[in-house]
Amino acid sequence: MKFARAVFLIAAIWGVIVLTPLYFMFDLIGERDPPPITHPAFYYGFVGAGLAWQAAFFVIARDPLRLRLLMLPAILEKLGYGVPAVILYLQGRLHAQDVLFGVVDLGFAVLFAAAFAVTRPRFV
Repeated sequence: MKFARAVFLIAAIWGVIVLTPLYFMFDLIGERDPPPITHPAFYYGFVGAGLAWQAAFFVIARDPLRLRLLMLPAILEKLGYGVPAVILYLQGRLHAQDVLFGVVDLGFAVLFAAAFAVTRPRFV
């Protein structure tokens, strides 16, 4: 149980630290890695959805046994960015420094799966 709590708490803190600055980097991203972003609603929607998941991770960390089934969509959330990031990198469409965040998400997906496995309810 401690493992699951720690994994989801660390993931939530990491996500907030990484995602929150994106709200203030819209123009900077286009300047440093042209072309500029042309669909701000998709960009801000991604950031907002990502931060909403961090809130879910904080909630899961409080009671992983009761919220065990929510770990399954949490794994999908991590795969949903990690897998495309690696594929885009292998296709030469994503910079090496950007794929790092996808690899971190894949690592969290593995840790979330391990947390799911170790929080099995014990019936006596």
